Amino acid sequence: MAIASPQCLYLSCRFQSLSLSSSSSSSRPYAAASFKPLSSSANTSSISFATGLVSVNPRRGSRSNSIVCEATKKPDSAAKRARQSEKRRLYNKARKSEVRTRMKKVLEELELLRKKTDAQPEEVIGIEKLIAEAYSVIDKAIQVGTLHKNTGARRKSRLARRKKAVEIYHGWYAPEPTPATAV
Repeated sequence: MAIASPQCLYLSCRFQSLSLSSSSSSSRPYAAASFKPLSSSANTSSISFATGLVSVNPRRGSRSNSIVCEATKKPDSAAKRARQSEKRRLYNKARKSEVRTRMKKVLEELELLRKKTDAQPEEVIGIEKLIAEAYSVIDKAIQVGTLHKNTGARRKSRLARRKKAVEIYHGWYAPEPTPATAV
């Protein structure tokens, strides 16, 4: 069973390539009445495809008038891929946003602590809790594939370096001197 339209042909049978040919030279070369029955090409007759839209392309420059029909991919596969990509994009966007928010909170608290003149070493404990939460969110983003492991490591390192810089600034931490290498 075939239903013809100017742009495409819908077939309920299973073919990869079909050819419609006409040997008569009428004024309307592609008229449905002038075609012989459908035939499949020899090398594709054993390949079965799901029923789907079939494009119709008239061959130009050929001695006989013919139309070549080729089966296309299932029409919904691209739409499904687009739906999956959009779902992943939103999921990843939310995770990245959470990582940025947690980092921003830690960096703001560290900046406030740095500007404080009468800061106490115990005030770092609250910031360490924020850092632990940020580390947890970053690790989860790495685990599910939202962030690359090197990106996560860089962001965690950035937080640790800023914390250490504040501790050095207030004199709560003194880095060990690096041993001189003997030459």
